[in-house]
Amino acid sequence: KNAVVMAHNYQPLEIQRLADVVGDSLEIAVKAKEARADLIVICGVRFMAETAKILNPERKVIIPVEDAGCPLADFLTPDLIREARVQHPDAAVVVYVNSTAEVKALADTTCTSANAVQVVASLSNDTILFGPDANLAAYVQRQLPEKTIIPVPPGGHCYVHAGFTRADAEAARGRGGMIVCHPECPPEIQEQADRTVSTGGMVRDAAAGGNEPWSVFTEREMVSRLRVLYPGRVFYEKPEAVCVDMKKTSIPDLRRALEREEHEIILSPEVMDRARRVIERMIAVGA
Repeated sequence: KNAVVMAHNYQPLEIQRLADVVGDSLEIAVKAKEARADLIVICGVRFMAETAKILNPERKVIIPVEDAGCPLADFLTPDLIREARVQHPDAAVVVYVNSTAEVKALADTTCTSANAVQVVASLSNDTILFGPDANLAAYVQRQLPEKTIIPVPPGGHCYVHAGFTRADAEAARGRGGMIVCHPECPPEIQEQADRTVSTGGMVRDAAAGGNEPWSVFTEREMVSRLRVLYPGRVFYEKPEAVCVDMKKTSIPDLRRALEREEHEIILSPEVMDRARRVIERMIAVGA
């Protein structure tokens, strides 16, 4: 088939083991753009497959489970962006990569959790409309107090990361070691953490050394990957921190997708062209 399989860090471990590429949203986007395979299989959720198609429109891009979506992405609609632009005509619009292709097409640039601060810092605008994750927006605001970050919508969130509580932080402190959290966690959890980084950043930070235990505040499968990469280290997960859509992909689903080359991502050329420009602006900024 001359296919390449790419899996997000939150995919089931058995899917990660079968993938050619495993990474966070930014890493998958970059690898999809560079891919020369005839068939790109995205084991993740739909916005990731859309991003791959946008960046490499000549290739056939498929997602093994058609209804693997992202409730966070669903918070932000094209109409919400249009309304926010009317209210703040001098603001730049930055949308998290966890958004639909139609939403990306209306933005000035995109970002991931790995490069959100760098992307916003690269813009000359003082006011930034940022969506759909309000917790990531709060993280960017703390890093860049000279900017005014307006979350669109105000309450957008990932239910997995919103599930982390002060009790989780207190339990982690009791175990000892470091708390490493994702910037989609609520601000009060970020304040309790020793590090706030993307999943790709977690991999890089763990590689940098140190033997202290980590309590990892993100989707639990990230800990599965860290344990594989660093078998001598101790990592704690929250067993209930599960993204249901990320867990929809099974080995039979992947096999069937490769055999039948389904489900193909189809987007309008206009949406792809507009979205590609803003995604490439993000990639140019880097991680």
